[in-house]
Amino acid sequence: MQKQVKIDTIAELQQTLGKVAALIVADYRGLKVEEVNGLRREIRKSDCNYRVVKNTLFKRAVAGTPMEGLSALFKGPTAIAYSFQDPVAPAKVMDKFSSSLDKLKLKGGYLEGRVLDPNAVKDLAHMKGKDELRAELLATFHAPLQEFMRLLQAGPQNFLYLLSAKERSMGSEG
Repeated sequence: MQKQVKIDTIAELQQTLGKVAALIVADYRGLKVEEVNGLRREIRKSDCNYRVVKNTLFKRAVAGTPMEGLSALFKGPTAIAYSFQDPVAPAKVMDKFSSSLDKLKLKGGYLEGRVLDPNAVKDLAHMKGKDELRAELLATFHAPLQEFMRLLQAGPQNFLYLLSAKERSMGSEG
C-alpha cells in the first residue's frame, strides 16, 4: 500500500471513529464468503457498517484517543462493526452471528469511552435498542392520557347503563 493511501486511510478512519456510537471488534478467520455476505446484509439492515481493517492502520488511527485501549484487540484478521446512531444495533447483529457461526469470535468493543470485553458486548447485545426504548417511552406517556379518557367516559357511560336498566325495568312492569 502506498504511503499516501495509508495516510488517507488513517485520516478517514479517525474521522469515522470519532463519530461512532458503538464499535464491535471481531475475528472473522475461517468464515466463508457467503457467511460474510450474510453478515454484511444484516449489518446494513440494522443501519450499521462492517469493515475489515488493517491492524496497523487501525492502531495508528486510534493512537492518542479514548479508543486506544482497543489496540490490544487487533491481532490476526479483524473486522469492526459500528453504528453512528444506535449503540446496541451492531452488538445485537454481531452477537447473533457469533452464536450461529462458530468461526466468528467477538473480541470486544467500545462504548461511551469504555473498552468492552466480549462478555460486556454480549450484555450490550441483550439490551433494548433505540426503537424499543422509544416505543416504551411513548407507551409510558400515553398511558395516563388513556386512563384519563376512560375516566371521562365512565360517568356518561354509567349514566346510560342506569337509564337502560331503568327502561328495561319499566318495560317489564308494564
